[in-house]
Amino acid sequence: MASINISIKKEAYEFLKKMKTEDMSFSDVILRFRKKQDSVNNFFGVLKDFEWNKKESNMKDLRNSFNERLQ
Repeated sequence: MASINISIKKEAYEFLKKMKTEDMSFSDVILRFRKKQDSVNNFFGVLKDFEWNKKESNMKDLRNSFNERLQ
């Protein structure tokens, strides 16, 4: 495995150090952020074809039904 030295601010180092466990390297900590970002990206666009008007209509019907039962 190749190694590359980088310079970071002390604040960044302290942040990474807090995130790191004994069995993790600093590279592992950084790559964990990448995995989290990738998992969020999987959800982009999932609701693009969702029928919002139908959803709103169903919610209104549900509220009306509930209100009728309360009276």
